[in-house]
Amino acid sequence: MKIEIWSDYVCPFCYIGKRRLESALEQFGHQDEVVIEYRSFELNPQASMYSGKNMHQTLSEKHGMSIEQAKKANAELGQQAAIMGLVYNFDQMKPTNTFDAHRLTQYAKSVGKDQELAEKLFYSYYTDAKLISDHDTLADIAESVGMNRDESMAVLHDSSKYAGEVRSDEAAAKQLGITGAPFFVIDRKYAVSGAQPTEVFLKALNQASQ
Repeated sequence: MKIEIWSDYVCPFCYIGKRRLESALEQFGHQDEVVIEYRSFELNPQASMYSGKNMHQTLSEKHGMSIEQAKKANAELGQQAAIMGLVYNFDQMKPTNTFDAHRLTQYAKSVGKDQELAEKLFYSYYTDAKLISDHDTLADIAESVGMNRDESMAVLHDSSKYAGEVRSDEAAAKQLGITGAPFFVIDRKYAVSGAQPTEVFLKALNQASQ
């Protein structure tokens, strides 16, 4: 069974959805037969690099709400994350462009480290509040999961490296009618859109295995 996951590192529901899928897999009888592949998806390909604004300010401007409303919305989201054992550090989070993080993930896929890198990128962004568009930071994260730092930096410095793979994933998403993240596709037959409850993932897994 193959599960393809279209997600973005600055999508708070993507990390929650990842954990809910993992929770479902723990209850699934054929976990050892499952192959997971991370696919690139940018919520906002035109996103700028970090502007110095935190998540409360970013959300406020994006949806035309007050800072207090944004803080309340983020607090509620943080509670959903906490239920899955995640810590969201909204006050320090650094919203940014994720194209290079996706290119690095594509490189990680070529050396069998994409699972570990994806998890570490999510953790670095949400919990450690690291700037995941900064090349030194990305190379450090790659090295922390056992990837070669110099090779990772070489990929990051050449903007053409693995760019085609990122665009290919995004084109595949468009062909499948995927307009948001996270989006989970099981054997190209079953789909789960969004960070659904664990039971929804488990039901989809069981259906796909029949």
